[in-house]
Amino acid sequence: MPSKVFSCANVGLESQLIEVEIDISFGLKSFEIVGLPTKAVEESRERIKSALKFLGFYAPGTKPEKIILNLAPADLKKEGSFYDLPIALSYLLESKQIKFSPEKTIFLGELSLKGELKPIRGALSSAILAKNLGFEKIILPKENANEADLINWVFPDCLKVIGAENLKEVVDYLEGRIKIEETKTDLSLFLKKEDVYLDFGLIKGQESAKRAMEIASAGAHNLLMTGPPGGGKTILAKALPSILPDLTKEEVLEVTKIYSFAGLLSDKNPVIVKRPFRPPHHSASKVSILGGGNPIRPGEITLAHRGVLFLDELPEFQRDVIEGLRQPMEEGKIVLLRANSRVVFPCQFMLIAAANPCPCGNLNNPFKNCICSPTQINKYKRKLSGPIVDRIDIFVELPYVESKDLLSEKGELLSEKIKENVKKARLIQKERFKNEKILTNSEMNISQVEKFCPLDEKEKSLLKNYLDKGLLTARGYHRVLKVARTIADLDESEKIKASHLQEALVFRTNYF
Repeated sequence: MPSKVFSCANVGLESQLIEVEIDISFGLKSFEIVGLPTKAVEESRERIKSALKFLGFYAPGTKPEKIILNLAPADLKKEGSFYDLPIALSYLLESKQIKFSPEKTIFLGELSLKGELKPIRGALSSAILAKNLGFEKIILPKENANEADLINWVFPDCLKVIGAENLKEVVDYLEGRIKIEETKTDLSLFLKKEDVYLDFGLIKGQESAKRAMEIASAGAHNLLMTGPPGGGKTILAKALPSILPDLTKEEVLEVTKIYSFAGLLSDKNPVIVKRPFRPPHHSASKVSILGGGNPIRPGEITLAHRGVLFLDELPEFQRDVIEGLRQPMEEGKIVLLRANSRVVFPCQFMLIAAANPCPCGNLNNPFKNCICSPTQINKYKRKLSGPIVDRIDIFVELPYVESKDLLSEKGELLSEKIKENVKKARLIQKERFKNEKILTNSEMNISQVEKFCPLDEKEKSLLKNYLDKGLLTARGYHRVLKVARTIADLDESEKIKASHLQEALVFRTNYF
């Protein structure tokens, strides 16, 4: 009867159970791997042969035997090098060189020619799958053990995580000759990392922009800042992480899984506990921003999931990049289709963008003359299409910083106070949406807006005036309600009042 060992395959950010089956029979020397393996999987034959010889086992090809190894399900494309360990163990088990029970255990790991276990991608996704399918143990490279053990932080003691340094250690453990302690990661070392962000209190002036940042952070709303060069757009964006609340346990799991799949984790940094802040350069390609490639990898919008995507000089980005943000901004996910694959990546990010009012940046500058022609200004503004602008919740214009503000010695620590307000607003939203499968006001769909943003006649009349004048689209109407709901949460008000609605409308209709 063929031996069977369990492993995992990465399908986007999720994992799927793989059965590694092997059959050895007498015949001409051959070693065939079937089940849609890629080149990296096929090359595992040579790595396994070398590793087994180095460790003193007899390897495939040393006897007249025909080896057929099947990776089931056979219709799923197998990528990556982490099948080395399960393939090697299945061969040793079937050839009677070792004896152990492979039930209730998942194996992952790439082998060197000396049998050492190399780190892999997607260990956390595999640990989540093992927990969901009722497996008791996962054995993988030691460098990935802390990452996989994150599952036990969210769901205590749900899975035994065993980190090994080489194949010999795994074999000795499975046969009971040695004992490897379960991985118990002290996540407090990572959770208590000190913040090194710029404090809002050190940024002089721009009080309206700071207020807009507070609202955007509280409800995870999209925001566009416009203003002259040197007005503080970039520095305000870089200070934004100082007022963002820490990730919840569930969000830590979501974000860390993304960074694991992208290969951006290490043994020294196995968990993402702070909200991502991704500031790609305006020369970035469409694939690097949205995701894609071969094999498909997440882009910046996915790496910014539950955090911030900062696009400085927004009109300077390629037009297809800007237009490609439409669907992700609306749905919080991106679907990447290729001839033989379909991958869905989450991208519930908060877009913070900055732009000059014109190409030279001096439009409406009281001290410098604008050298741009009306045609150049219109062309510059048209780089941001109506549908993209309509998906931005808050617009704020930054004036030149006055000398009295810039030369003032005031330097209070403002971020801590704002962060407390943001945390309170987020807790209100968490309680509100506990049965809705969303976390923030910006994620509400139309039915949820109707449910959680009721208005009295006075507020309805205010909105009606804007709608009748064509100052709001249907999408803009719902986005104003979401922002007003957030402002009400900051005020700890159960109802949306006229003052909340007026502030939301001012920020909505302030587009340059």
